[in-house]
Amino acid sequence: MSSVLSSLKLISAKRQTSIDPVLFRREKLSKMLQEQIMLATAYMNNTTYQATRKKRVRDENGFVQVVDAPKRVKTWWFTTSDNKVALTVRYGNRSIEFAKGKNAIEVTDTKSLLVTLEKLEQATLEGHLDEQLTQASNNVKARFKK
Repeated sequence: MSSVLSSLKLISAKRQTSIDPVLFRREKLSKMLQEQIMLATAYMNNTTYQATRKKRVRDENGFVQVVDAPKRVKTWWFTTSDNKVALTVRYGNRSIEFAKGKNAIEVTDTKSLLVTLEKLEQATLEGHLDEQLTQASNNVKARFKK
């Protein structure tokens, strides 16, 4: 047995128990932006997109099974009075402010909406929205402390 262990490289390792909050917020927003991209793609193709989530359900015998359940996803864009598309980015249930008093991006049509969403996802993964995400996260936390 010792000859087997001596042939292996033994190390001292500790599993990371928590993730960096900045990376967590980036990944969370990136997943939500991917859902918006799927919604926008379905909207452009005149089809529907149904997001799903994993849900534990107990059957009649008492066994717990994991099934896919439909998940409600709201669109982040809307048409303004002058027929342009306004895109808001949401974290929690509030929209993110990109600059003081500016919480939406004006887009000319639905095709450029898809491009804008993809650019936002790339900017999120590169860390360009970290400051806005931190502010939005602090706002969400502040609402729980009431």
